Parts: sequence; C-alpha cells; structure tokens
Amino acid sequence: MSVLFVQAVRPQEAVAAPAFAKGADISWVPGMEAQGYKWKDKNGVQRDILDILKNDYQINSVRIRVWVNPSSDYGNGYMTVDRAAALAKRAKDKGLSVMLTLHYSDSWADPSKQTKPAAWAGYTFQQLMDAVWNWTRYVMTTMQSYGVTPDWVQIGNETNNGMLWNDGKASVSMQNYAWLVNTGNNAVKSISSSTKTIVHVSNGYDNALFVWNIGGLINNGANFDIIGMSLYPSASDWSTKVTQTISNANNMISRYGKPIIITEIGMDYNQASAAKSFIADIKTKVRNLSGGKGQGVFYWEPQATPGYNGGYNKGAWQSNMKPTIALDGFLN
Repeated sequence: MSVLFVQAVRPQEAVAAPAFAKGADISWVPGMEAQGYKWKDKNGVQRDILDILKNDYQINSVRIRVWVNPSSDYGNGYMTVDRAAALAKRAKDKGLSVMLTLHYSDSWADPSKQTKPAAWAGYTFQQLMDAVWNWTRYVMTTMQSYGVTPDWVQIGNETNNGMLWNDGKASVSMQNYAWLVNTGNNAVKSISSSTKTIVHVSNGYDNALFVWNIGGLINNGANFDIIGMSLYPSASDWSTKVTQTISNANNMISRYGKPIIITEIGMDYNQASAAKSFIADIKTKVRNLSGGKGQGVFYWEPQATPGYNGGYNKGAWQSNMKPTIALDGFLN
C-alpha cells in the first residue's frame, strides 16, 4: 500500500520589516510596463526597475495602492486587487517589504475627495462598515493566495477629513471616521496580526491638522499602529518644511506614543539636486526621531517620467529613461 503525503502550503511569512524603511511607491510600474516603458540605470543599462531601486539606491520597501473597482486605464485604474497582489509578490520575491494603501474608492482618494466606490454608494453606515470589513479581508486573503503577507497596510489614503464621504467625513462625524478606521484595522489583524496598520494624513508640517485628526481618532477609540505623513515641498522651502514636519512628528510621538512613517515624499524632477538634499535630510531626521519611533521614508512613484499620466512631474526618472540624482539621497 502506498501512502500519499500532502504538504500543506502555508502563506509566505512576511519578510521581517526593516528597522528603517527606505521605500518607493511603485503602483504605476505595471501600467507603465504595459505601455512599453523600460527603465535604465544611471549608466544607461536597461534593467528591471525594482532591481535598480533595490540595488542602486538601497530601497528595501515598496508601497502599492489598491482600488475597489477601478476603471481599466493604465494610470488611473490599473491597480486592481489581483494586479496589486502580483506586483506585491514580485517585490517580495526580490526581498522587499510591502506596504499596501487601501483607497476605499474606485479612484484617487486624497484630501479633496474621498468618494465611495460606486457599488457602495447607497449603503447605510452599517453596510458601509461591513463592506470595509469584507473588502479589506478580501485584499488580505488575495495577497496571501499570492504568497504575500504585507508588512504595513494603510487604512485609507490622505484621510485629512476622514474617508468614504459623507458618512465617514471627520468634520461631520469623527466617530464614524474612527469606526471605519477600526473596521479596517480589525479586518487586517483578523488575517495577519503581525501586519502594522497606518493612518495617513497629508501636509506633515501641519501640527494643528494632525492634533485634530489623529487626536480625534484616538479620542473616539480608533485602533491603529502607525501615523503616516505626506510631504511635497519645493526646492526653495524644503528645509523649513522638513524642520516643521520633524517637530510635528515628535509632537505626535509625545502625545500619542505611535511610530511615524513618511509614506509619501516628492519634488519636481527638474530640481533633482534639491530633491537629493531633501531626501537625505528627511531620511536622517526621521531615523533620529525621539524614542527611535521614526520608521521610514517612501518616495512617491520615483519611476515616473516627466509629465506621466496627465502631468505628474515629481518622479525621479528623465524622459531618456535614465534616473536623475534625486534618489542618491537614500544612499547611506
């Protein structure tokens, strides 16, 4: 008689998140590749963009956005759950840690718009919380089916005034916003207790905004692990903005005890020298935040070429597909 032994397939364990993440949002990569973009390194050699980021610039982490039911165009709707999971697996296979950004929308969610997915538009608030729970778990289980356990998950994106408007608009009901954050946090933890959750607010230099938003969440019982910040300064004011952002970050740590990640930075591609100095400065100062609670800095879509997707100009690659010097700021 023969005995068949079947080995259980376990989800890939999360690559231990680095003590300090040096990251890049790479969400446009699959769409750009589908459009025929091919990147070169500083020597003009064509290579996989993930290899260039990791091996040439010491990037150890990537950030990937996920939309609910996006349109099919490359720039604005390419990142379905499955495409995000395939990109996450590609990054994990290269030893990179993965942050997911859950937009809870069919398109861009940011301070000016937090539009519900069309399929959720008529939901009661209870149905909306159920949808957040079910969709967040679906994203997490899809990631695991690809062998990926994300290291971090953002519950929303730049939720300066909450999410899933108007039900979760913070200025209308901070409690609803807190309940939605809790629902997303608990859904992530129900699949992977080790994954860290992030609440992400833009304008990292704006202390009053963070006290109102993060403080309001905590006062209403929201649970999450890390405070995320964006910072997009100009070549002329970056030094001042970094000083203000670090001051705000230390204030958040002293008030709430939570770690800080700068989940988005960027500067115009044609200000590459200033961008390099900016990256080097904020990287060093976040690493030295009080209590060792500065956990990383992520550049937003560095692989974007000038004017990509209707005019984005804060990438770190040139139209000749070679990088600017901006990302040299990540080098130790």
